[in-house]
Amino acid sequence: MTAPTAPDATACCLIVDDEAPLRAVLRRILEQQGMRCRDAASGAEALRMLEAEPAALVLSDYHMPEMDGVQLLGVIRERWPDTAVVMVTGVSDVDLAVQCLASGAMDYVTKPFRVEEIRGRLGQALEKRRLVLENRAYRQHLEERVQAQARAYEELFLASLQSLADALEVKDRYTWGHSLRVAQYATAIARELGLEADRLAQLELGARLHDIGKIGVRESVLNKGSALTPEEYAHVMEHPVIGWRLLQPLLRDAPHALDVVRGHHERYDGRGTPDRLVGDVIPLEARIAAVADSFDAMTSGRPYRAGMAVEDALAELERCAGTQFDPMCVSAFARALAAGAFPLPDGRARRPARLVASQVA
Repeated sequence: MTAPTAPDATACCLIVDDEAPLRAVLRRILEQQGMRCRDAASGAEALRMLEAEPAALVLSDYHMPEMDGVQLLGVIRERWPDTAVVMVTGVSDVDLAVQCLASGAMDYVTKPFRVEEIRGRLGQALEKRRLVLENRAYRQHLEERVQAQARAYEELFLASLQSLADALEVKDRYTWGHSLRVAQYATAIARELGLEADRLAQLELGARLHDIGKIGVRESVLNKGSALTPEEYAHVMEHPVIGWRLLQPLLRDAPHALDVVRGHHERYDGRGTPDRLVGDVIPLEARIAAVADSFDAMTSGRPYRAGMAVEDALAELERCAGTQFDPMCVSAFARALAAGAFPLPDGRARRPARLVASQVA
């Protein structure tokens, strides 16, 4: 036969019994094994002692006044679930044993018991507890590794999307860096408005990807060296929906980013595209991106026009506040600009001919 497992000498055991002589016997047995022991004369006293110092193991009598062993077991399982509980009773009753085990006891011992039996049972209970804790730690570590791997895949995926967005801009020296600048302006506005970290991160992502739908715009139109015709402009303005459809299956966990992609050409007065939303019905992130996008478009040059000076572009945003743009977002942008919250590309201080914001794609 296999020898009983000895109790862990480093574990702390709380002995609970209303009979002082039995507590003394049990304490002597366990301390001979090197265990650190405490004892309590009632369930209430045991709970007070556990509050002061939790125990790895509780050896409790079943029949006690005021609070019996099963009641004590229930409280321990609720408040100290990592504590192993072994029940002791003078009644050899199968139903009672089943009740104790079903309530969460690690084991059940009947009186009278032999010294080796009590040592073995307690050793087995502590071993079960050790295995439970190790298994939980393993699962937690495994979950952390899975989460870390998922984050790595997500970062790689987002980097690929941003590379695709950058690839669209690299063909046109006039729009190179546009999405990055829009993201910088948009996050500066969002900070002025006090957006929480998660929404700010999604706004930045959406701003980086807001023009990705231009992958579906004809290259001859996208790179045209002169002003667009109304038909060509309408074709370009299909890109918010194209981008939204492209990204929707991929960014289900980033709804605010999708709002930016779909809604950055909505107008505050309801005359925008694609959904003609009005006022605050337009998602805040889209209203922010609209200001950032238009500012960068106005201050960026094209083959057929020079870019506007910063002060002229700001004046145009303020002129269109309440019609094309959310006045709150325009004011926040003006504050961020005055505070130097973002870098401005070189060559943004000229004063060329004025350009109307509504003419910017």
